[in-house]
Amino acid sequence: MKILVTGGAGYIGSILVPTLLKKGHEVIVVDNFLYNQTSLLDCCHDEKLTVIRGDARDKELISKCLKDVDAVFPLACIVSMPACAKKPVEARTINFDAIKMILELRSKDQIIIFPTTNSGYGIGQKGIYCTEETPLNPVSLYGRLKVEAEKIVLEAGNCITLRLATVFGISPRMRLDLLVNDFTYRAVTDRFLVLFESHFKRNYIHIRDVAKAFIHCLENFDKMKDEPYNVGLSDANLSKWELCEEIKKQVPDFYFVEAEVGEDPDKRDYIVSNEKIEATGFKHDYSLQQGIAELIKGYQVIRINQFSNI
Repeated sequence: MKILVTGGAGYIGSILVPTLLKKGHEVIVVDNFLYNQTSLLDCCHDEKLTVIRGDARDKELISKCLKDVDAVFPLACIVSMPACAKKPVEARTINFDAIKMILELRSKDQIIIFPTTNSGYGIGQKGIYCTEETPLNPVSLYGRLKVEAEKIVLEAGNCITLRLATVFGISPRMRLDLLVNDFTYRAVTDRFLVLFESHFKRNYIHIRDVAKAFIHCLENFDKMKDEPYNVGLSDANLSKWELCEEIKKQVPDFYFVEAEVGEDPDKRDYIVSNEKIEATGFKHDYSLQQGIAELIKGYQVIRINQFSNI
């Protein structure tokens, strides 16, 4: 297939694009290289790859790129709660308006696989798993924009939306502002961490399993289309304290403690069911512990916090 990937040089795209190329697909990447990343250099030898330095909001550019493509993966996004709060105008124009524009420009036979977030669940009910039927209640601008964008994508049809758990793992365009990546970095470099509201729970997924989920949707599109799917590790609905305990198994001198005062501005707290996508035959390849081991090795390379989005 011929696939347009906006934001293809980002954290997820830097893993997904090489995966698509290895599967034999032709890929057009549009990215503004906001973080001066060099993440697709190792793919430039592949004749099936086209890289365009451009803005996902550029209507003329996107219209040209959409010609003759079979599928669109709109990854371009201002990600995370703090980044969206810091740049609210950019967040809305990239995270929502650019998605709406793609829907208006594409032909109805061009499929869309859109990554959203299970942050949309916001604050869940204790002990009750969030399914795709659970009402969405985002608690941040990032969450609200992703929920709004998912709604118009699903209404437009010929699509799949993936409600991704908190992603972890090494990428050529690394991010240290994701929870597992952040906590493991602090364990390796600082050896200590102060937690706020350590009982808050979240679900997690390895970045290479995210890429695998896109491929799975592409190869099973007809039976999965026009539905949202949670994508996470079913055995990794963990609190921040439990996550630190997992990291400590591999970094024994990691010390963590809960602050007696103060609170976390990020109020997300939920557990998630991934049964729906698992029922389609999707299986993850990487465990949380494997991801932590990978991060520990990666942080022998990365020694300064140069990869945060904020």
